[in-house]
Amino acid sequence: MSDCIFCKNIPRIIENDLVYAAYDIHPLTKGHTLIIPKRHFEQIFDATPEESAAIKELLARMKAVVIKDHSPDGFNIMINCGAAAGQIVMHAHVHLIPRYKGEILRIREHLKGNTE
Repeated sequence: MSDCIFCKNIPRIIENDLVYAAYDIHPLTKGHTLIIPKRHFEQIFDATPEESAAIKELLARMKAVVIKDHSPDGFNIMINCGAAAGQIVMHAHVHLIPRYKGEILRIREHLKGNTE
């Protein structure tokens, strides 16, 4: 789709045949990354089995990159499906959110401030 930010040529960190990883432009934490299917579809439920496997593979690869670059203490993996669930860009994607000891995530406040 021509108006979808994820369908445009945005900087990619790593990719495979079906999905790519990009840093979130409004990160919740250092290293907050998005895993984005190359095919445009709105919700993760519409991923093919091959796309689901490619997402899982890239999550593991990106986790290693984030560990090397940022040394987090843990991770959250988050998927928002639909506007009511906080999905802002209507192109399926998975958030890989590094977590650091003592840090508090304020997701609701974050979503309210990012209504792109």
